[in-house]
Amino acid sequence: MAAEEVLVNVHDHGKIVDTQKHRVQCNYCDKEMSGTTRLKYHLGGVRGDVTACLKVPENVKELFRNLLETRKGTPGKEVKGLFQQDLTRKRNRCPNSNGFKKSKGGAAQTSNFASGNSTETDSVSEDGMNEPIVLHSRRAVSQTAVNADQNEDSSSQQAKKCIARFFYETGIDFSAANSSSLQRMINSTIGCSQTKYGIPSSQELKGWILQDEVKEMQEYVKNIRQSWTRTGCSILLDGWIDEKGRNLVSFIVDCPQGPIYLWSSDVSAHVDNIDALHLLLDGVIKEVGVENVVQIVAFSTTGWVGALGKQFMDRNRTVFWTLNASHCIELILEKIAMMDKIRETLSKAKIISKFIHGHPTVLKLLRDFTGSHYLIKPCKLRSVMPFLTLENMISEKKSLSVMFASSKWKTSIWASRTKGKRVADLVGDSTFWKGAGMVIKATLPLVRVLCLINGADKPQMGYIYETMDQVKETIKEEFKGKESQYMPIWEVIDEIWDGQLHSALHAAGYYLNPSLFYSTDFHSDPEVAFGLLCCMVRLVLEQRIQDLISRQLEEYRNSRGAFSEGSTAKQSSKFSPASWWSLYGGQYPELQQFATRILSQTCAGASKYRLNRSLAEKLLTNGRNPLEQQVLSDLAFIHYNLQLQQQHSELGGNYEILAEDIDPMDDWIVDDTEEEAIINGERSSQFEAKEEPK
Repeated sequence: MAAEEVLVNVHDHGKIVDTQKHRVQCNYCDKEMSGTTRLKYHLGGVRGDVTACLKVPENVKELFRNLLETRKGTPGKEVKGLFQQDLTRKRNRCPNSNGFKKSKGGAAQTSNFASGNSTETDSVSEDGMNEPIVLHSRRAVSQTAVNADQNEDSSSQQAKKCIARFFYETGIDFSAANSSSLQRMINSTIGCSQTKYGIPSSQELKGWILQDEVKEMQEYVKNIRQSWTRTGCSILLDGWIDEKGRNLVSFIVDCPQGPIYLWSSDVSAHVDNIDALHLLLDGVIKEVGVENVVQIVAFSTTGWVGALGKQFMDRNRTVFWTLNASHCIELILEKIAMMDKIRETLSKAKIISKFIHGHPTVLKLLRDFTGSHYLIKPCKLRSVMPFLTLENMISEKKSLSVMFASSKWKTSIWASRTKGKRVADLVGDSTFWKGAGMVIKATLPLVRVLCLINGADKPQMGYIYETMDQVKETIKEEFKGKESQYMPIWEVIDEIWDGQLHSALHAAGYYLNPSLFYSTDFHSDPEVAFGLLCCMVRLVLEQRIQDLISRQLEEYRNSRGAFSEGSTAKQSSKFSPASWWSLYGGQYPELQQFATRILSQTCAGASKYRLNRSLAEKLLTNGRNPLEQQVLSDLAFIHYNLQLQQQHSELGGNYEILAEDIDPMDDWIVDDTEEEAIINGERSSQFEAKEEPK
């Protein structure tokens, strides 16, 4: 080993214990001293202001002794060299060639991250007293984490990291770490009388803890990425317009192992430039791996993403463009809500809810008669709230009737007022309740599908085709087969399904789902056959492999070979579709891979994960220096991937569409003019719900 290498690696033989006083500790005998120069003398056994180390290995001792003899008067040179390298790395950041403002998380970056602390080294004195060991580059991160607060025990550092993760996941401002209330809360929780216990400072939250979290999250992301070659993946687009009028989009990659956040981009300057948008998306696909991407899941059919979707599959022959199934079902519900009779019933329900929830005395009276229940049901999906609230009203119909017939109501000031009388009449109107029942029959099957899609922990690609057919059949049954009642609902469903939602992937997933294919209800029509063929052509590029899959499909179709055992009703429904193929498709590897890639994809879009967009908006705002921007980039990478990781782990239970933390009143306010029109049975175009522009 050269002397220069020993000098650079002095950090391997000692560790910092006090950054303010520049106290270091020998790794061999645990002796503390001031500055790394004294540490070198200590290790080399050179007489001076510090005693020699008695435990240092002889070869290390000899190397440091030679080093000190050959480099007298030049302490700190290696530190300056490392710092210069660090600055070079921080400057080595290339602008995005296609002109988009793009901010990445740590998953795809190879440049070093800044810790957010000082950008300059401490001054180096003649005797090396102020010579720093820790530098703010990613290479120094692991050493920084080890060196930080060495006087603390490992449990205290772990407590700091746990608290820090809470900050990162929730997006709470780091200044809250300095709150005395937080300190008291922690101490009270653990029953500790210490004035300080595991509370990270704001600088630590931006420094060594953040970098440790980045490293851990990169490992998590790496493990997920490795699964893409087997299952394929979907790129979810999460787009929105912020308060500044900017068109922003985040890219999420979803697969059975879990979703990960890639990065966000400001596309405002390119919303009318289809070529630039295609270039952006091509870059995302290339980063994920062209061979891994099965589909892009868009969030809308309008705006820049709608224009992009119309051309995408013509320009990209190996990836499908699909639409978020949740969004499509919400569109169906919106269209159903615009039908005259349904709109009128929902408006009357709003009048009742506005009056009762808008006056404290009436609300108290309602809670007395309903056992402290409310009428309005706040939901995670706003489009669903009117229908669940109406369902709740029906369940409370008897209590409402008793309330408005009670002496408490009759003696209240509202019983004699016009609005109170109108609401009482509505509650007593049998046609309102009949209409409410009709609305629920038409919409609840769709609401249940929304819950299924958003709460499923397994990919739904193999089920969505059959599920939409089942929804239609359920609605038909609810209306006792009366065509005049269910056909208008069917027409709305078919309009959105045929025009926006349906994809060849859905048809192929239906065919390749053994629990459906081997059932007595399976029906393969031309749409299904075409979907399967389309997927084979787009996802399998080699003609030889296509021919093999075609022959192997015959074995699957006739349940021969290994498929014979798996085709029984018990076995075909016992496992998820992709798992079934891993068990029974081994003799047919080409078909197995083809089926697994299709059945492993999601039907839901990014809205399923309900990510907070504020950090991405901040990340895409100009005006920061490069170090601040990198710290914010790290935070976004950690924040969004922690949220995705947490939400993915919670899937699979009973999805709760209700949300107690949402204030529903704005959505259920009806102005006086509209109320008059509804009460009088008038229909005015100014009150009609607006259809999403095409």
